[in-house]
This record gives sequence, C-alpha cells and structure tokens, in this order.
Amino acid sequence: MSEPEPIDAKERVENLVAAFDGCKHALILTHDNPDPDALASAFALANALSHLTGIDCEVGYAGIIGRAENRAMLHELALAPIRIQGDALERFDALALVDTQPGFGNNSLPDGRLPNAVIDHHPRRQNLDDLAFVDVRDGYGATATIIYEYAQVGGFPLPTNILTALFYAIKSETQELGRGAGYADQEAYLSLLPRADKLAVSRIQQAPVPRNYFRAFQVGIENAYLQGRIVITDLNTVDNPDLVAEIADFLLRLEGADWAGCMGLYNGSLLLSLRTAEEDAHAGQIIRRVVAGLGRAGGHGAMAGGQIPLSERDYGEVAAQIKARLADELANETAEGESLVL
Repeated sequence: MSEPEPIDAKERVENLVAAFDGCKHALILTHDNPDPDALASAFALANALSHLTGIDCEVGYAGIIGRAENRAMLHELALAPIRIQGDALERFDALALVDTQPGFGNNSLPDGRLPNAVIDHHPRRQNLDDLAFVDVRDGYGATATIIYEYAQVGGFPLPTNILTALFYAIKSETQELGRGAGYADQEAYLSLLPRADKLAVSRIQQAPVPRNYFRAFQVGIENAYLQGRIVITDLNTVDNPDLVAEIADFLLRLEGADWAGCMGLYNGSLLLSLRTAEEDAHAGQIIRRVVAGLGRAGGHGAMAGGQIPLSERDYGEVAAQIKARLADELANETAEGESLVL
C-alpha cells in the first residue's frame, strides 16, 4: 500500500477557519441516518471549529439513528446530536456537511443553501468549486481520518470521548482496516489506539439489540438467494434503515459470493445496499446503474447504497426490477437463483 502524496495540511486548516470567518452559530450536518463515521467526524469537527474560531457549533441529523451500536456509541461517549426538523436550519448562520455532499440525496441540505464547508471521503458527483471550503478525499477509508488530521495539524487537544469516537469510526468504517483503508487511515488508527477508551468501544460493539432485530435477520436469510456471484435478499418493511446495510455486510460472508445486495422498505422509499469482497471493485458505479431512472445512489469501491422514493409505485414491482438489474450486472449467468436456505 503506497503512501499518499504530501498535502499542505496547515494551509488546509487555515482555509477551513477562513470559511467560517464572521460566523457565530454553525451546524455540522451529517447524512440523514448517520453512522459512526459521520457522527464521530461531526463532533470532532464541531470541537475543532469551536477551538479554532470560537464559534458555537452543534451537530445535527434529520433521519434516525437506528443501529444499536450507533445509539450505544452516543450513550457511552456522552454525545448528543440534535434532530433537525422543519426550518430549524434557519437559526444557523453557518453550515458544514460531513460524510456527505450536496446533491447526494441522503442529507437534508435545503435547496439553494450553500454550505460553508464539505468534508467527505466519498467520490464527488458534482462541481463544488463555488463553496468556500471543500475537502473530499476518496482515497481515504473514513471521513474521521480527515478530521483527525485537522486536530493533529492544528495542535489542539481532543477530549477522550471524541478520540474514542474517531477510533471506533475508523475501526467500523474500514472493518478493522480491511475495507478501503489507506495509509492515512492506518496512521490515524494506530495513533488513536492508545488514546481511546477500549472498554467503551467493547460495550459499543456488544450493544443489546431488540427482538425485532433477529426477526429482520430471519427474513433476510429466508428471502436470500445466490445467483452467480451475488447473494440478494429483500427485507420487505423495516423499522430501522441501518438494517439494510448491516444484513448486506452479514450476507457477504457467504462462501461462493463475491457480492451481496440487500433491500428493504422504509418510510416510503426502497433502500438498497451493495457490498463486495472483490478488490478494485466499483460498487458505487454499479449501484448508480442499478437505480438509474428510479432514484439516487453512490458509494465507494467496496460499498454503496441507494434510495428510491416510491410515491405511487408498488414496492414489490420496483424491488423485482432492482433484483433483475443486480443480476444483470453481477450474476454473469441466466440461471435462476438458488435459495440460501431450504
């Protein structure tokens, strides 16, 4: 694994500070249903901006935090994001998008509102040159790594709960540095390891789950089938959108499968998650083709997600169309799928 080209990190932090010049109250906005990488990055950025500029910062999201580990992370580390509703963004005179970007369709940035800053590790999908500060590094495995570099360059201390959140974010986002992690992620992980609260991380990873969690896995396993090199399943209606990605990750362990696709119905939209164990894959490109003309999608080489608002469309019909497109892209054969369990 090669080391990335040197960057002027000090100048980057200076530009970040300049983007919030004259501002008094900033919102650090994540994607709607934030994961540990989004949450840790947002709180670390809020801490950084408060230290560097003196402005008041809050972390917000607009969807739900459904996964047990993510809720446990907030509880164990005493982190309290606010849930954004209605016109709540109007009370902030500054806005940063973290772990997402304008036009992604997975955040609640109002139309016409330009963020002061965008910090993300997903590939760009539109021109962001009009923004005051943009730091998008798709060669990084986690946004948390980017934010941690700001703290290292800026020379300001981070409290233990934020350090632990950043460590857990990199750990979970890259699956212990085994998925999409680059040199910078390894360096950040090793730097954070002795400074993180490992007992808290253990409690987060072993967070209790409700009984309907196991029901979702039952449905996912019963509906799963292997077609060529992809295992596909349909969860039908879910009460937690994070389950779609979690079960895709789980099914990717199936022997003989290089890809896993999982979908489910949540809040009037079909959610789709795509995972792969292949090196140098292009999951983001594939999932955009799969949902083309139906919804929005994006991602990295090894993981991607999409969302299709149904409106008046029937979920079953759209799900069948998505399954057929996944098979066309990845099955490489016309044979019927084989059920995972009999």
